[in-house]
Amino acid sequence: MLSRTADHLFWMARYTERAENTARMLDANYQLSLLPQSDEYAELGWRAMLSISELSGDYAAGHQGMKSRDVIDFMTRDLSNPSSIMSCLRAARENARAVRSSTNSELWESLNTTWLDAQRLLADGILDRDPYEFLEWVKFRSHLSRGVQLGTLVKDDAFWFMRLGTFIERADNTARILDVKFEMLEQRADTSAQPFDYYHWTAVLRSVSGFEVYRKVYRDVITPERVAGLLILYGDWPRSLAASIAEVQHLIGRVTNGRSSETSRLATQLCQELADGRIQDILESGLHAYLVDFLARVNDLASRISRDFLVPLAPEKGSGQLQSVG
Repeated sequence: MLSRTADHLFWMARYTERAENTARMLDANYQLSLLPQSDEYAELGWRAMLSISELSGDYAAGHQGMKSRDVIDFMTRDLSNPSSIMSCLRAARENARAVRSSTNSELWESLNTTWLDAQRLLADGILDRDPYEFLEWVKFRSHLSRGVQLGTLVKDDAFWFMRLGTFIERADNTARILDVKFEMLEQRADTSAQPFDYYHWTAVLRSVSGFEVYRKVYRDVITPERVAGLLILYGDWPRSLAASIAEVQHLIGRVTNGRSSETSRLATQLCQELADGRIQDILESGLHAYLVDFLARVNDLASRISRDFLVPLAPEKGSGQLQSVG
């Protein structure tokens, strides 16, 4: 497969997954903002989300204060923000348009319709009426796109590069969601608010479709340690770090070439560390430090994938990630 074609497919999938995960992060924060709490703590949640996405400076350049509506608008429809939902949906569509002959009409129609309908929904004022409704719609459209891929495409190199983009992006974003929520918990002055903690972690789990999974796995009260264990180490759940990196390792093996041996080795090493990991050890060494190191290693893998298979990368504003220069 031509590297340019593989690049478009890889980034089409990454931007689709990023739109979904941005919606998930916004949904978690929006649900938490509706709970009884101080203005300072509510603001902390939005600040933490922008910080972990590396967008604090961009937001501050165009906004005064930290109002929830402003942050939602910035992360949803602001096309000057490359990680906003609308920027991601537009980029996914443009990448899909460039390689229509390498996919099929069903996938193109799915992504094109998503972009057109998103513009219509925002123009109709859905964010003012109910941000939750729009965020759920974005997640649904992402699920639909993946369903079209799995249900209609031949499992060739084009398919593998799309899947590779999906799971690289998912690993990055799940780590960011977990990091921002633990940062909020650590910075909250009142550590005795157990009822709030329950709703806090319920919102986090629901934001990654993990609430029902948690109940099945643990059948007990929700604790931060178990939430972290589920999101990081539970390999049988497709949104965990362990499951995402296991897929990345497998997919690199499917598209391997003469330049990718070191990339494959590093992916295998990270996969094995997650398979052998213990949440107690991770928490004792410091969860934030662990997640920062994990994100650095995932972004290194993404850079190596680009070098080995795709086209040169240029730095991208937001999310600490890279994007194709073409």
